[in-house]
Order: sequence, then C-alpha cells, then structure tokens
Amino acid sequence: MKKIIPFVCLLCLLSACKKNLEPNATVQEPVIDELAKQRIDSVLKAFVSDSIVAGASALIFEKGKEVYFNAYGYADREAGVPMDRNTIVTIFSMTKPITGTALMTLYEKGAFQLEDSLAKYAPEFTDMQVLTGWDDSENMILEPTDRAITIADITRHTAGFSRRSDLGLDKIEGEADLLNFETTLSDMASKLSKLPLGYQPGTRWEYGISVDVQAYLTEKLAQKPFDEYVRQVVLDPLGMNETGYFVPEQKRNRVAAIYFRTDSTLNRVPDATVHAINYDHWPMKPGGWGLTSTIDDYMKLAQMLVNKGTFNGATILKPETVKLMATNHLPAVEDSLWLPGKGRVGFGIDFAVRTAEPKSSEEINGTVGEFFWDGAASTLFWVDPVHELTAVLFVQVLPFQGELHKRFKDAVYGRFEP
Repeated sequence: MKKIIPFVCLLCLLSACKKNLEPNATVQEPVIDELAKQRIDSVLKAFVSDSIVAGASALIFEKGKEVYFNAYGYADREAGVPMDRNTIVTIFSMTKPITGTALMTLYEKGAFQLEDSLAKYAPEFTDMQVLTGWDDSENMILEPTDRAITIADITRHTAGFSRRSDLGLDKIEGEADLLNFETTLSDMASKLSKLPLGYQPGTRWEYGISVDVQAYLTEKLAQKPFDEYVRQVVLDPLGMNETGYFVPEQKRNRVAAIYFRTDSTLNRVPDATVHAINYDHWPMKPGGWGLTSTIDDYMKLAQMLVNKGTFNGATILKPETVKLMATNHLPAVEDSLWLPGKGRVGFGIDFAVRTAEPKSSEEINGTVGEFFWDGAASTLFWVDPVHELTAVLFVQVLPFQGELHKRFKDAVYGRFEP
C-alpha cells in the first residue's frame, strides 16, 4: 500500500523549498577559493622576487579545515635553506596573545577582576606618579595619578607606562634596562615601578611594556615561573611543542634568519643579535616578546581562539572569556598613536579588534569582529569569527613592513572596493 503524504505536509514542503530559493536566502561562499589561492601565491612570490623578504609562508584554515599553505624563498638565504612548514620563526610581539591567554586562565579561576588595581597584587605599583616636565634645575615635575592603574589598563596598553621622548622617558627607561636578560620579571617590575608614568592611566594608548607586566602578574598569581605556567596551561595542552623561549642546538638549523630591508638591499641581521634570548637559558622570560614558533604551532593557538577556547579536545578558555578578549575595551583616549594604521580597530585583551569595515581600498582589508596581532619582524595572524577563518603569515624582515599585511589580506579577501 502506497504511503499518502497529507496535503498540509506537501504545502509545508513546497513552502520550505520556495524559501530556500528566495533571493535573500544566501549560502556563505568560502573565502579561500581557487582564485584566492592564486592571488595569495602571486603575492607571496612577489614578496620574495621584489626582495622585500628572503622567504614567506602562509597557512589558512576555514571552518576547521586547512584550505591553504605555501612557502616561497628562503628561511636562511645564505645557507640555501628554504622556507618551510617546520621553519622556526622569531614571533616577537605575537608572544603577547599567548601571554594574555595564560593570564586569562587565572581570571577564570577568580584570581582577579579586570577592574582591580594592579597594586592589589603587585604593591610596588602603589602611588605611581606622572611626569609632566622638568624644572630649571633639571628636576622632574611630578603629579599623582588621578586613579590607580588597573589590570584592564595593562591588557589594553592604557596604564601610562611610556617612552615619551619629549619628556626624556625613552632615555630614562633605557638606562633602567628593564628587560635585561640576566634579570627576572620581578626585577623588571621593581625597576619599572620606580619610574614615572608618561600619562595619566586610561588617557592614552601607548604600546609597550604592559604585557611584560602581565607576565609578572601571571607569575605572582600562579605562584610559579611564568614560562612554566604558560607551558602548563597553553602550550602543552594545545600541542605547541615547537614553541618556546629556548631553541636547543639540534633545532637551530631550522631557525629563520632575520633580514633588514633598505630601499635597495636585504641584509642579514647577525644571529648573535636577534637570537640571543633564544640560544641560552636566561632568567628573563618576557611576556611581550621572546618566543619562537612554527606556522603549524601558531595555527593551533588561532584555531583554539576561533573555536571559542577549545582545540583538539583541550579546553584552554571558556567561550565567554574568548569573547571578552576579542571585544574592544579601548576607552575614548586622547590619542592611540599608530594603532589606526592597522585599520578601523580598537583594542581588546592583547588583540587589536576590528570595529568597522574599511572606508577605502587604501585601508587594510578585514571583517568586522576579527581580532589579530603581529610581530616586529612583520609576522601576522588573525581570527575571523564571521567566516570561521584563521590565518598566519610568517616572514622575517625588519623594520616592520605593514604594507605586506595589506597586500596579503587583499589577496585573501579580494581587494576592498567601497
């Protein structure tokens, strides 16, 4: 006996089909299609052929799957070592999101609140003062802070720590040698707390030593060395076995050289200069820089973030914590220096956060809601929750080449046309 489909069910089925065919019912197309892959290949090749970098690699995941990897040029041009997946790269400030992740595991345990004063946990930062000028006898003119530095301030670079050259703070900080490799994070905090601020807390965004203070705070709250805690709660659970401060001798043939670009040349920076912190066991473990990593290792961090705190069965953070980190917390500051050069962004907890789409094709492309950061040698990563896309770009060139990031993002998304 044939099964009879009730007339009402037929109507429901037809209605559903019609709805799926309506113009407004769209299916999100993948970002990385064959055309995008061709654009990315072309751009990476051009970075090398134009002598902007010696080598470049890029890895992209979309909706949990690898959709692009390629590498061009050399990790070590002089030795003829090609850029590859297992190349170990100096990530400089891309250390910061790892530090922030470690700190926020303690937030989840109730160890602190973002609006708590830093001095509550690090009393040396009590009664900080702000330098406003110098008198005729070359004595500092100081004023008390209007409010205490909060933990939120050190996560978004609004604490007032400064290298203002107009006040001579760059020279003062340099003489303090805050991050001397032979000293500790505790030594750094002790010296920093004796220096005046350059601004009232919360009034300016100035990128600097705040994330090293985060590392110090993490160490104090966790009651164990910062690098050990990061390894325990972030790196090991994510399987980031190639990421760390110290690179053993047997792995150094995979470490990428760093090059300095001038208008006409690309010159190698001496390894002894740029890899010093990674080729010995130093007491100093900075929170703001210092780690090395591979492109696959760093992608594990990015995938954890796009997956709202979980990766490959390991839960590092709660979804609400990742959302908090990826939310703009930057107050209406007087100035945010060069941050607007990274696009229409604010700042969350150790990430820049895109708050608006570009207004012109000259601006860096991106998706509202994405969060990202980069490194001094022009590395870059971002998390695009809208498209469930994560990308890591590895190059090793100084000084910072922001134009590479614009060209790479234009290749990924297609050039923005208003």
